[in-house]
Amino acid sequence: MVRPALEFVVQELETLKQEGLFVNIRTLESPQGAWIVVDGRRVLNLCSNNYLGFCNDPVLKEAAKRAIDEYGVGPGAVRTIAGTMKLHLELERKLAEFKGTEAVVSFQSGFCANLATIPALVGRDDVIFSDELNHASIIDGCRLSRAEIIRYAHCDVDDLKTKLQEHRHKFRRALIVTDGVFSMDGDIAPLPEIVKLAREYDAFVMVDDAHGEGVLGKGGRGITDHFVLHGEVDIEVGTLSKAFGVVGGYVAGSYELCEYLRQRGRPFLFSSAVTPADVAACIAAVDILLQSEDRVQRLWENACYFQNGLKSLGFDIGKTQTPITPVMLGEAPLAQEFSKRLFEEGIFAQAIGYPTVPRGAARIRVMISAVHTKEDLDFALEKFAKVGRELGVIA
Repeated sequence: MVRPALEFVVQELETLKQEGLFVNIRTLESPQGAWIVVDGRRVLNLCSNNYLGFCNDPVLKEAAKRAIDEYGVGPGAVRTIAGTMKLHLELERKLAEFKGTEAVVSFQSGFCANLATIPALVGRDDVIFSDELNHASIIDGCRLSRAEIIRYAHCDVDDLKTKLQEHRHKFRRALIVTDGVFSMDGDIAPLPEIVKLAREYDAFVMVDDAHGEGVLGKGGRGITDHFVLHGEVDIEVGTLSKAFGVVGGYVAGSYELCEYLRQRGRPFLFSSAVTPADVAACIAAVDILLQSEDRVQRLWENACYFQNGLKSLGFDIGKTQTPITPVMLGEAPLAQEFSKRLFEEGIFAQAIGYPTVPRGAARIRVMISAVHTKEDLDFALEKFAKVGRELGVIA
């Protein structure tokens, strides 16, 4: 029961339900993996960001346990006072080695990394050119900066150039910011062209590679490695909660950039450091990727197999260029019903609707993992075909 002043919350919830936009938040009762227990039912998992299967990896779990024994369960402070442990510095050193940058500064999440970085680098006298489909954390970071925000059409370098020509000269500093891989559509930012425009118009470039880390480039080193742009991208943001399977975020770049963010990044300054267990597990994941490309190769093999299967069945999977596989359905109620029927058939794949994607672009977003087997993927294709025909999505 809410007080009258909050009665609008009840009304808004009812509206969401009527429009098919109310999110049914399901509960996991097992570790992340190819198969999981959700709301008491064992189902094939097709919607987590566990790209490389690290979430329940025994090597990562053992590293976390050892860290608890050695360092305890929490840091007890922010990084700048008494919360920087030896493990944090080791993670940052290894991430810099992995990314091929001078330095790395780590944060509590990828979201925090964006909130720390953007307002620290641009302000009221500055301008941000932002892809219209950038992640919410980029959007919020831009708003917090109080800089002028100019959106350019999605992955459209011609539109970006037009807006740079029109507006760049009015402002002190200019930031061009983009996702590396766009999480809802699976397409890749045209980073070489963006970097070229940044040099031409005296701007600096920031890429949020949350869905590119562990996926693109040699051994999952990300979009900068994918396009061989080392030293050309000023700010690389990554997350440790997707392909790395744990939690946390980071910024990779020059020594000076990372030191500046330690001095001015508000989440770094005012929120406690990541726990020792999480940091140790992240280090273990980086070590595995530094040693072998096997998991990344399996991820891509699985993605190609499943996507080709969906297309042969007649599904529309948009313009994905990565393992992110959007099954485009259009209206939110249809996507909700499709997800519900899949769950009944033993498939966990959530519907995605507005505001995460535009109205009329609802979908089932399938997330493929390196730990899926061919038998898992065949089972999924069989069920997608069954539900798709029942609901009139495919013939």
